[in-house]
Amino acid sequence: MTSRFLSPLNAVGGPRTSHPDLLFSNFNQDNTCISTGHRKGYTITNCDPFGKVYARNDGATSIVEMLFCTSLVALVGTGDKPNSSTRRLQIVNTKRQSTICELTFPTSILAVKMNRKRLVVVLEEQIYVYDISNMKLLHTIETSPNPGAICTLSPSSENSYLAYPSPLPTPSPLSSPSSSSFFPNWRSHKSPISALRISPSGLLLATSSDKGTVIRVFGIPNGEKVAQFRRGSYPARIYDLSFNAVGTLLAVTSDTETVHIFKIGGQKGGNKRGSWTARKKNRDDEDGEEWRSGSEGSGGGYEAFIEGKKNEGMSGSLRRKSLNLGRNLAGSVGGYLPNTLTEIWEPQRDFAFLKLPSSGVRSVVAISNTTPQIMVVTSEGVFYSFNIDLENGGECVLQKSYSLMEGLDDADGNGIGS
Repeated sequence: MTSRFLSPLNAVGGPRTSHPDLLFSNFNQDNTCISTGHRKGYTITNCDPFGKVYARNDGATSIVEMLFCTSLVALVGTGDKPNSSTRRLQIVNTKRQSTICELTFPTSILAVKMNRKRLVVVLEEQIYVYDISNMKLLHTIETSPNPGAICTLSPSSENSYLAYPSPLPTPSPLSSPSSSSFFPNWRSHKSPISALRISPSGLLLATSSDKGTVIRVFGIPNGEKVAQFRRGSYPARIYDLSFNAVGTLLAVTSDTETVHIFKIGGQKGGNKRGSWTARKKNRDDEDGEEWRSGSEGSGGGYEAFIEGKKNEGMSGSLRRKSLNLGRNLAGSVGGYLPNTLTEIWEPQRDFAFLKLPSSGVRSVVAISNTTPQIMVVTSEGVFYSFNIDLENGGECVLQKSYSLMEGLDDADGNGIGS
């Protein structure tokens, strides 16, 4: 996803401000480390406690992707030197300081995704899927032009799914790299998709469009919409989406200074800057649909979706008289209602939010799996950590900030993980 490329050299319409040496930054799959590519090489930094754990100055690096906290790292150069082609992928062991394998592709590599079973390489019009245990090519997927490398692979090995935009008007094709299965396209937005993210469990898919006003969450693999959120009334460019470990929170960054955190499965307390009520069709709304509010704080489709996972045999439809149910009941069983009814729910506002020092900077976001913290890395090369009140939501409090770009000349070459 282009949200990982934090340099304006690699992002069309990129940030107004950025660190001149920063080329790439991303969190690993469990949000414990940050991988950073810069003009001299790359670094691995621990999030908590914050500190650099590995550095290598082998030349400019445009992509650095970790496999959880292991010593396996995927690297792509910038093409500034003959041995640093943007078409060549290196899989290296940082502990042994050795190259495991190299792969060369017909066009530039735009993104690399990994879980413990699969490695995915994204080109502008192709996606390659490999068995990570032996690097055997399993699939070559032809895609529509995808210069932003919009693609997401679930971190879960058990529910290993891959989602990417299709040639049709903004559906999201879903495939299972583990079982070689492909699922029907989902029409998630009318505008082109700008960001996708599968939850750590592999059971939820978050999507946003170019308008960036509405964020939607779907169940995997059935494509049932389980939540939808209102980021704002005015369009914004979405840079990143990130779930927490259990799929109950979703963080969203954009080209504004506000990072929104949405609560999946109902909202208790939280941000009270405004609530939404039933209203008439508004042509300014994304997708031009008529949205109406369900009961405030109702469980909505998420609880119904999770309950449905436990009761796969339950009927997915209700008789027509069910349409006369009260709002509270409709909210609690929303996941079972016909699609035409669930789609008239009003999107929820955010549960919590935080403010970055400046707007217009690209950013990636992660929710800590061990502490109540929201972590953000910006194109200025700064790491921020905010405390979130998981009970009441509201504005998150800045706890600490560090520069990722200090000491780039200190390349110790010590490996991490095993």
